[in-house]
Amino acid sequence: MKLATRIALSVTVIVPLLVLAAGLLVLGLVSRDLHHQQDTRLRDLAAASLPDVRTLLTAEKNRRPKVEQNQHRRVLDAVLDAGILVRSGDGTEVLAGGPQPADAARLPDATPDGPVTVRAKGHAWRVLTVPVAGPAPGTLWLFTPASATDPQLTAVRGRVLLVALLSAPVSGLLAYALAGRATASVRRLSRRAAALDPRAGAAAFTTAPVNIAEVDELSSAIGQLLARYEEQAARTAQALDTARSFSAAASHELRTPLMSMRTDLDVLAAHPDLSPGERAEVVRDLQSDHARLLELLTALRMLARGDLVEVSAFGRLDLAELVDTAVGEITRRHPGARVSTALPAELPVFGWDAGLMILLANLLGNAVVHGHLPDEPPGITVRLRAEGPYAVLTVDDEGPGIPPQEREAVFGRFHHRPGSPGSGLGLTLVAQQVALHGGTVAIGTPPGGAGARIEVRLPLAGDAPAPALPARRDWISRAD
Repeated sequence: MKLATRIALSVTVIVPLLVLAAGLLVLGLVSRDLHHQQDTRLRDLAAASLPDVRTLLTAEKNRRPKVEQNQHRRVLDAVLDAGILVRSGDGTEVLAGGPQPADAARLPDATPDGPVTVRAKGHAWRVLTVPVAGPAPGTLWLFTPASATDPQLTAVRGRVLLVALLSAPVSGLLAYALAGRATASVRRLSRRAAALDPRAGAAAFTTAPVNIAEVDELSSAIGQLLARYEEQAARTAQALDTARSFSAAASHELRTPLMSMRTDLDVLAAHPDLSPGERAEVVRDLQSDHARLLELLTALRMLARGDLVEVSAFGRLDLAELVDTAVGEITRRHPGARVSTALPAELPVFGWDAGLMILLANLLGNAVVHGHLPDEPPGITVRLRAEGPYAVLTVDDEGPGIPPQEREAVFGRFHHRPGSPGSGLGLTLVAQQVALHGGTVAIGTPPGGAGARIEVRLPLAGDAPAPALPARRDWISRAD
């Protein structure tokens, strides 16, 4: 059922009910007003006839028939069509005329608060009792039928029913017309949404405001839904691209160590009589290739995590604590390395804790592995400080350094120095995490002039919201 039809049917039912409810209220008010008019008329008649009633009672007491007869006529003329009953102080009926209750009705002795209702033989009467004081006391009763207002109430009731019956079709038709006009913009919006090409994205769904709050809110909600769908579709495509790139990179980079391992295994299988020294050499080659495979797979997995991380994973962190933890881990793994540090008590940044640990582990690991001269133990210096709105981390080593012409290339994927045992992804991971955290990384020379210095700058955590992630995150799939 269309919305306009639903509205029209609802109005067709509700409006007559409201008319009837209002009519009942009006009917009650009219009935109260009519009874009030009756009571006011009885009081006015009592006030007008009371002097003549006193004269009548006095004449009846003094046995003056002529005066009594004259006062009879004057009292009846004063009360017009109302009923009247006059009794003397001893209960003798002096005058009775007009409509009044049956003889069996018990009349009130007094009505101090105004007329009351008396019922007799199925009829209701409004009765006003007026005590008559003076030399000839007595009681005056005035009556009017309570049903005297029925014709007026019946007329009001009939008009209410007529209006209720007429309001049903009229209000239904008007409601249908107005509802159809009001929902026209919704129908247009529905047709536009149905004709939308999903490949066009949220940009294709642009509608001008129609100045109807609900319709504009619905249009905005559809636009936001399409934008979220488009964003999610892009993230899904990126995830699939990352997975394909991961497989391709792993297949390409693992080919050489796997072939080497296959050769060593073939040698062991074909020559069971190898000497212990030769066999040990082959086993060492297998262990080296296995370690390289494991390192390469771990690095590729970390690159994939960085390409797929969301802003919700970021939070306020203490960079000084993370650096201290990373230094402790590197000294445990390389007990022969000399590591000196200069760290503040606390330095807050807004970051991804797993990503910052990847950055620090690879940065320190690269310095320990490559930052020393042949036959000398590695020595590195780690410093962390605040400089303006940035946290500045420097790692100095005592190695041969990096020539200026190669300082950009070392951040590329699978970049190897001659004879390097690494995967070629360590500094790539550093560059990826720096980009994700909105920072910069640069290579220079320590103050002594020997070795290499890698300087990382990351924004300090302030009152600003989380930094937006880079629009392009394809470190595992980009071609270097």
